[in-house]
Amino acid sequence: MGFFDKLFGKKEKESLNEGLSKTKESFFGKLAKAVAGKSTVDADVLDNLEEVLITGDVGVNTTLKIIKRIEARVSTNKYVGTGELNNLLKEEVAALLTENNSTDATSFEIPKLPLQTNGEKTPYVIMVVGVNGVGKTTTIGKLSHQFKTAGYHVVLGAADTFRAAAVEQLTIWSQRVGVDIVSQGMNADPASVAFDTLSSAKAKGADIVIIDTAGRLHNKINLMNELTKIKNVMKKVIPDAPHDVLLVLDASTGQNAIEQCKQFTAATDVTALALTKLDGTAKGGVVIGISDEFKIPVKYIGVGEKMEDLQVFNRTEFVDSLFSQN
Repeated sequence: MGFFDKLFGKKEKESLNEGLSKTKESFFGKLAKAVAGKSTVDADVLDNLEEVLITGDVGVNTTLKIIKRIEARVSTNKYVGTGELNNLLKEEVAALLTENNSTDATSFEIPKLPLQTNGEKTPYVIMVVGVNGVGKTTTIGKLSHQFKTAGYHVVLGAADTFRAAAVEQLTIWSQRVGVDIVSQGMNADPASVAFDTLSSAKAKGADIVIIDTAGRLHNKINLMNELTKIKNVMKKVIPDAPHDVLLVLDASTGQNAIEQCKQFTAATDVTALALTKLDGTAKGGVVIGISDEFKIPVKYIGVGEKMEDLQVFNRTEFVDSLFSQN
């Protein structure tokens, strides 16, 4: 059985279960109080459920959507028991994630790009964005490890040149993982770094390029201009680059993560999300809210400290782990 034929494995499932344990504990504790003394799902139970979902950082709009769907299902059967509420929730959350293009990926596989006109390989380019402190550099490091383990040749570009620590941290990760890095040091032109990285990756026949960018939100116009400049310069080397713009968000910040998503989606065309630090928070519901509100697929989730604890997001496994009561 090849790497890409492997189903979502036992270790991945155990890590996911453990990573979501705080969210589950908080959610089911609140849910038990919401249905206490009730035998059927009535208006009071739905009101209480609404509060549970909102305080679980699912978000107001997504919560109202879920409540409306459950209310419609309950209205067709007046005697739906509170014991069935968990299954109803599970089904509706799974349906939302399906509608929002979240995938059932089982491995770190990238799309195969067509060869260039001269027959050379085209590297798959991922531009990573996100504010400082969300785990952006760590996510890039872990992602590099997972891609390398999958057999890919990875090249990193240190284009977050406004913080010396960012360049240094990415360099340390490249050495730890054993992948190539292109860096010009602090205060270098980020677009120049991106250009050199893609040129180097093409010359080396690399499979994947991951470009780090500065995580500043002080001025949306400046952020937009900077990211646009980087993208335009990359297109001079690879016309359809970047193939993915990956926004990294810290799940433990809850609604603040949603606000960051608003800022970055307004500044650039975000195509995928990575949610970090799910293991350290009871706010795992934010995965559902962000996916629903922005219609951007969640691609990766961080459920622990180890390099292997960055997982591809699998909606079926995520929902199963979130709603299992064992």
